Amino acid sequence: MNTYETITNHIIATLETGVIPWRKEWKTTGKNGGGCLPYNLISGKAYRGVNVLTLMCSGYASTGWATYKQAQTLGYQVRKGEKSTPVVWWNFPTKEERLQGRAPYAKLFRVFNLEQLDGVPATLPLEDAEPFNAIASAEAVANNYMAGPSHPSLAHGGSSAYYSPSYDRVQMPPREAFTAPEAYYSTLYHEFVHSTGIKGRCDREELQGIQRFGDCDYSKEELTAEFGAAFLCAEAGISNEPILTNSVAYIQNWISKLQNDKTLAVQAAQRAQKAADYILGRTFGEDAGPVAAEE
Repeated sequence: MNTYETITNHIIATLETGVIPWRKEWKTTGKNGGGCLPYNLISGKAYRGVNVLTLMCSGYASTGWATYKQAQTLGYQVRKGEKSTPVVWWNFPTKEERLQGRAPYAKLFRVFNLEQLDGVPATLPLEDAEPFNAIASAEAVANNYMAGPSHPSLAHGGSSAYYSPSYDRVQMPPREAFTAPEAYYSTLYHEFVHSTGIKGRCDREELQGIQRFGDCDYSKEELTAEFGAAFLCAEAGISNEPILTNSVAYIQNWISKLQNDKTLAVQAAQRAQKAADYILGRTFGEDAGPVAAEE
């Protein structure tokens, strides 16, 4: 049984035990660094009321938001083609103004997430940042991919991890923001697997067919990316139980969006094997037989 098969079977078996809450593996940067609520990049204050739901449902991992002018004030620029998200600001009159007949009124603002901005510095203020201790074997996996004939660009900064197909870029938070080096590499590998899905690499329909956050293609692509990250962690020797537990929980989350069909995990593992082989510079299928769950 090869490495991919072993990891797949372990994940499939663990999925049967139920859903495990998944944790984001890095600290949010900025003035609201320790919190999870959406906040304004200028004031540092968390949004309230319906704005919390609106912003949290936007699909962005970062919690930082700003209007177009606020972003410019910070020296950032809204990326071309990005769409804003509406928020409501309520003005409540003073007692004297109410006596004069003034009523509360709402004003609509449009804000952009930190992930939609260019010019964000490589590092933003981090609370209790610890020095990053690189893991040589894990670095070797990443360096091998980045030295290959076709690979994305890689940048660090901001408060989110993602792959942008249009820019062919992997964006990562600062290394020091992660709770542990293993968490950094697991997240990096997840985004690397996403980057293999474009034409000219592994050419996955799931990545190219994504229309919106949470749709069927998005869910399938997330399954592939998390399996691939688990495989690469195992190759690098950092497949410890906390990392694998988080991977299982994340996979279960997306399977539940696809009618809880466990066969999707096997299919995702097969696609992930191809992606992992590509990142490692192997011929597809080299030293690896078909991936399948135990009967």
